[in-house]
Amino acid sequence: MNQLLNGFLLVFAALFPIVNPPGTALLFLAMTRQGTHADRAALATRIALYAFVIMVASLYVGAFVLNLFGISIPVLRVAGGIVVALTGWQLLQNPNHGTADAEPGQGSAASLHGMAFYPLTMPLTTGPGTIAVTIALGAGRPEGMRHLDMFGLGALLAAIAVALMILVCYRNADRVEHLVGKTASDALAKLFAFILICIGIEIFWAGFSDLWRALAL
Repeated sequence: MNQLLNGFLLVFAALFPIVNPPGTALLFLAMTRQGTHADRAALATRIALYAFVIMVASLYVGAFVLNLFGISIPVLRVAGGIVVALTGWQLLQNPNHGTADAEPGQGSAASLHGMAFYPLTMPLTTGPGTIAVTIALGAGRPEGMRHLDMFGLGALLAAIAVALMILVCYRNADRVEHLVGKTASDALAKLFAFILICIGIEIFWAGFSDLWRALAL
């Protein structure tokens, strides 16, 4: 039970601040305003499912995939940081992405579903930072089959908890806007877009620093 709890707390505490479902929910809303509440609810379900798959795959087979293609975690961070920063910059320049002034229902549900994986899941929700952290957590799991099983189960429960948080926050993003007002919601979306740029630069710098130290050796 200790390994189960440790696995859950370690993975959840590491992933929740990076994924930040409450913050990214407002960005999700800004990018899907042309859809109806039902469209966004269906889209939120897909994003939560995709995010869960990405987290679990990164946890259990991420290190193997990187080794297979000869990609190091610092390189992943550099490339991923650039993608995240560019995504944040695009959102900052055009926070009301996707015809924000259009009436709900004018957009195509199919076009919204086409955004489910990219860019809404990757890199907005579970981007390179999430993948890099999850791969590192997976590579550092305790040795021993019994401990590995319990730790892995705790990590799996943590991934489920984060995915459920994504689902709840994204499904209710428009309700939050009704509470705080559209002007405040747009302002918060700009703020989180700027934070996304900062996160991207931080991810890039962490990877670049590791590569620079490797060159110095």
